[in-house]
Amino acid sequence: MKRILLIGGFVVICSTVFGQQPNLSNSTKPVKPAPDKPLDGYYKKSNILDAKVTPYANLREADVMYSKRVWREIDLRDKMNRAYASPKGRLIDVIMSAVTAGELTAYDALSTKDDPNGDEFTTILKPEQAMSKFADSVVVPEFDANGNQTGSHIQAGEFNPDSVVKFRIKEDWIFDKQRSIFEPRIIGIAPLVKIKAAGQDLGEQPAFWIYFPEARQIFVTKEVVNRANDATGLSYDDIFMKRIFASYIVKESNPDDLRIKDYAQGIDKLYESERVKKELVDYEHDLWSY
Repeated sequence: MKRILLIGGFVVICSTVFGQQPNLSNSTKPVKPAPDKPLDGYYKKSNILDAKVTPYANLREADVMYSKRVWREIDLRDKMNRAYASPKGRLIDVIMSAVTAGELTAYDALSTKDDPNGDEFTTILKPEQAMSKFADSVVVPEFDANGNQTGSHIQAGEFNPDSVVKFRIKEDWIFDKQRSIFEPRIIGIAPLVKIKAAGQDLGEQPAFWIYFPEARQIFVTKEVVNRANDATGLSYDDIFMKRIFASYIVKESNPDDLRIKDYAQGIDKLYESERVKKELVDYEHDLWSY
């Protein structure tokens, strides 16, 4: 009789144990609900999150043998630049998240007497001012307690990140005779938006400018999505520093401060852009020719 009772008790205990939650780790202890979100994968990605910016080499004015400033544009619709427009990590989302959080400063791109081109980082924009640059303004009516319209006010519309398809880059090409290196250094980045005034299309203009040395602190911790490999380990800082993007030049420094489209039209703008690009390459080649 005792043997029958022992067997019955053992069966009840076993049924209780196996009736608990699945034990995926083969542990002998009962499984309890995890308080945190489970790890999405089999290893924790922390290399980019903990990454630090690699500083530029020190540069003295006395060592700058040659300098040329150029402005170029990156078109996200180009196949080479699809990573910048990935829904998993758009460049514009990275910038706007940092701007709205107060981690990154946006500078007004409007031209002034002291800043004709609007790209010298003169006037700081508030986060809400920077956000309003992307959305079309709408008129919102105002009503009183009785439902009668008493007035109206202008309010910014909803921001659509997919509407930003181009970025403008301002950079200096510098030959450092101390290190014998000819290299580009990006100064600023500006998302481009389409501007309309009085019913006329004024083309694409910078919404605001971001100071690149400041933005590097944000870019270095933001991973870039790669179609070929999920473990590339590349951040936005990496692809800018390694020049992993396709672009075309829209302006070079000149005495008349002219853009390429001011003196070239149609296909000639592309030819002029390639001429400026080739001129920079030829300068470096000529340094070492005999």
